Amino acid sequence: MNPTVHKRRKQVGRLLRYLFGPGRQEEHVDPHLVAAWHGAGDLALLDPPTRRDGTRDVGRLTQLLRQPLHAARNAPPLTVWHCSIRNAPEDPILTDEQWAEIAAEVMDAVKLAPRGDPNAVRWIAVRHNDDHIHLVATLVRQDGRTAWGWHDGPNARRKCYELEKRYGLRRVGPMDGTSHRRPRAAEVNKARRLGQTATARDELRRHVRAAAAASSSEDEFIARLVDAGVKVERRASVRNPGEWTGYKVALPGHTTAAGQPVWFSGGSLANDLTLPKLRQRWADPRPDMAAAGEAVRISVAARVRALTDAAGAIRAAADAISHLAGTNPQAAHAVAQAASDSLAAVAAAVEGRRSGPLTRAVDLFDKATREPAGRVARATARSANLRSMSRLVHLMGQMSGDKDSVAMLALLLDLAHLADTLAMLREAQQRHHQADAARAVAAILRGASAAGGRLGPTAPTLAGTPPDRPTQPAVGHDATLQRSTRDGYRPGTGR
Repeated sequence: MNPTVHKRRKQVGRLLRYLFGPGRQEEHVDPHLVAAWHGAGDLALLDPPTRRDGTRDVGRLTQLLRQPLHAARNAPPLTVWHCSIRNAPEDPILTDEQWAEIAAEVMDAVKLAPRGDPNAVRWIAVRHNDDHIHLVATLVRQDGRTAWGWHDGPNARRKCYELEKRYGLRRVGPMDGTSHRRPRAAEVNKARRLGQTATARDELRRHVRAAAAASSSEDEFIARLVDAGVKVERRASVRNPGEWTGYKVALPGHTTAAGQPVWFSGGSLANDLTLPKLRQRWADPRPDMAAAGEAVRISVAARVRALTDAAGAIRAAADAISHLAGTNPQAAHAVAQAASDSLAAVAAAVEGRRSGPLTRAVDLFDKATREPAGRVARATARSANLRSMSRLVHLMGQMSGDKDSVAMLALLLDLAHLADTLAMLREAQQRHHQADAARAVAAILRGASAAGGRLGPTAPTLAGTPPDRPTQPAVGHDATLQRSTRDGYRPGTGR
């Protein structure tokens, strides 16, 4: 169950005309009220009547919702609150009565209409499809006081987590602070107009994460971004001249109307991609391993040996996650985050700069390994060794022969086993969205291995569903582009 609190607005009438209309793509089916504020009366009488031309007359309902505004004291400039609640495609279809109870529970949780409060705000719940409803409220109570709705998004998410269990719905999991910032609607629309498969924010995040995985120092990280064709600038410290405190990146050709690059800081891409957290990631570099990588490029036998060693390190990492989860969870997290770098290196070796199934798996595995607030686990000997192996694989470049291809396919299977192990850990932690992501990674990697390495570029389009979409519901930002943005819906739970 996915609640999305939308931007507040001024005009409730315009929103009601949309909700009771046909929709942008004629997707609204039988729009009707399923719940309303305390004292609203019979819903059948409150429902907007149908005119002769087939449109709905929302005038009376608009006036009723706006009535408290006339007696408002210290009313906010934007008085209309809007929240959509959507179920997963595989969830059972709920009745109007069940949706009405869910609507009342959420309005109570966000403290806009506490149960038993006759002076709460006026609100309605509109249903025009099987899988979701829209909540609309005016942010002035019927006693004239303003209802500010602080922390409405987190409160709605927490309540929906409880309701998922009550109604037997897909468990998304509680809010845990592992999500990074999602692209704004303007970014998604711009990507659609340009016919791109991902927003600039998402593409830059992949470039930055790949460069970070293949680097052992800040200078090497910057150089790899430049080699990948990314514009990058460092940010100097104001307090300590000569020190660098951050960086920003931009895609060539991605500019404003005035022709200026659209910059993104590392923190705006993901919490764990700020410069201080990247430095923490590189706290234990292995220069001797990086030097060995230069020789691996020349010798095929050395390439196979490196891939075999990497597979052994991945198997050891899977065992470590299993054994350390209960006794030393921080060490288990460090290994899991280092394994994410390994998959990024493998994707670069198999697909290069093409976007294919393994590139998608990298995004999903990153989601599965994130810690709240972008925390980076303290490096351990095992995680440092795993990252060194990852840099070796990355330095080898793309595969060129049958021998190293066979070794790479074996490595994919070991990574799939590690993803299964991580899925069990996340399930035990009740971080279900991350468990789903890990299981999807395992499915993609096993499919890639079964394909014998013949993996073509299968980048998803903004208008369709990616060919490599796992059986689990889509997870990650590509889903934002693939799913319809009708009804103002944007996927995400704010985690």
